[in-house]
Amino acid sequence: MGFDYYYVEESESYIFYRIPKSLITDERFETLSTDAKVLYGLLLDRIGLSREHGWVDEEGHVYVYYSMESIMKALRRGKNKACRLLRELEDFGLIERRKQGLCKPAQIFLKKCSHSPKEGLRSNPNGDTGLPEKVTQESPKQGTNNNEYINTEDSKTYPILSGEIVDNLKNGSDKDADERAAYSDFLYEQLRMDILYDEFPYDREILDEIMELILDVVCSKRKTIRIAGDDKPVEVVKSKFLKLEYMHIAYVLDCMKNDNAKVRNIKQYLLAAIYNAPLTMHSFYQSKVNFDTANGKF
Repeated sequence: MGFDYYYVEESESYIFYRIPKSLITDERFETLSTDAKVLYGLLLDRIGLSREHGWVDEEGHVYVYYSMESIMKALRRGKNKACRLLRELEDFGLIERRKQGLCKPAQIFLKKCSHSPKEGLRSNPNGDTGLPEKVTQESPKQGTNNNEYINTEDSKTYPILSGEIVDNLKNGSDKDADERAAYSDFLYEQLRMDILYDEFPYDREILDEIMELILDVVCSKRKTIRIAGDDKPVEVVKSKFLKLEYMHIAYVLDCMKNDNAKVRNIKQYLLAAIYNAPLTMHSFYQSKVNFDTANGKF
């Protein structure tokens, strides 16, 4: 397979993942595997969407969502390897995973690798920066090609965005794709799609269609979405869809299997079923229990 050369006008045509230089040069990370360093770069790339979607805890710490399946796909590794890489980053103190319970996806908090906790830049009451005596702060010289990881928290325009994401926001390129990918990872964990695939192996295509339909809604730029003949504000529908869980999707599949009526518009049918699932699920199953009890099945 042959690849072409770079030309002058194409020298900056690629979009890159950013891996902090300190992960490569700092002796503290000498034993950190290359795959773990790449995974850190992938996680760092996603941090730009956190502010936009409000993925920040009460202390202002940014977190990301990254499903196991997406990590496996990105790194071309199996599940066991992907789990070990996350654990490796966690053992090094570079990430912190917080489980939310109730089948909700874990929040992944990234830690900065440029300074150790003892070398932080917090000011003390005397006005000192807290830097070791040998450390000096120098502004970068113009014209130098310094690729060291830049802490973008001090950026006035995009306080927590990586350089690549800032460029994308300015140019408008790949923003929608990044947003959809982030929501896809969030929903994959939130809905426990891996369990749904295992429990409904013959309905995988339908599950994929439901997933894509939910993604279409939460990423929609329209002002309204039509649900069962009514135009509802997209933010209302989006809010409901982002609160869906595994049991709601299982319920929608159950409804489809028990509905023998001819469906003319399957998209509108699914939209209505998904939107109303949290409201009608318990009543539906209660009626089935009542029917079975009345007919002596219990």
